[in-house]
Amino acid sequence: MAAVAIIGLAATAQAGEVKHGNDAKEVNVPFANRNITDFRADGRDAVYLQVNGFDWYHAQLMGPCTDLPFAERIGIETRGTDTLDRYATLIVRGQRCQLSSLVKGAPPKKTKKR
Repeated sequence: MAAVAIIGLAATAQAGEVKHGNDAKEVNVPFANRNITDFRADGRDAVYLQVNGFDWYHAQLMGPCTDLPFAERIGIETRGTDTLDRYATLIVRGQRCQLSSLVKGAPPKKTKKR
């Protein structure tokens, strides 16, 4: 049985750019089904995930996830474990969006409210 976490968000925000270079180390996030507290879309191809209210991770997707910039909540499928890694899948408005990379990084840039 697959483990799925649902993360809700009151208001969406655009995120800053992250470079996944050769020095970026892939990570695993334990207890993903209860420790992911927030997310921010980074366009259609990536997402920032906040863990325990303070650590941020940048997840690159294999391809565009069309509704990600507009999502108020996302699901995370970890395939039988509760550890988030680059093999996980995001569920966004019924669309399955496969991760290709997960690295620890800086928080997303804040945007100005209009």
